[in-house]
Amino acid sequence: MKADFFKTLGHPARIRILELLSEREHAVSEMLPEVGIEPANLSQQLSILRRAGLVAARREGLSVSYALTSPRIADLLTTARTILTGMVAGQAEMLVDDAAAAESIAATAMVAEQ
Repeated sequence: MKADFFKTLGHPARIRILELLSEREHAVSEMLPEVGIEPANLSQQLSILRRAGLVAARREGLSVSYALTSPRIADLLTTARTILTGMVAGQAEMLVDDAAAAESIAATAMVAEQ
């Protein structure tokens, strides 16, 4: 079940939809420009999220609005962002260390050539 849950989250458009819905309920028409995909694809992604129980739909006349089924989904996205930010910061730090090491090696090589 956990693998299926994370598989459902494994699409950039679905992540973006969930991030939008973490802010507040959105009508489909509001999400289209924010997610940047075709209406049919947005509908498909919302359907997948609805079947997984992550979002719920509410019809208002001709408009359909979506909301998260649990605030813990927003918490999960925030936690994922925190983890990824730490990973990127760590990678950037490694790149800086690698660049400093390369400069040191190059300087040593230049001194040795003289």
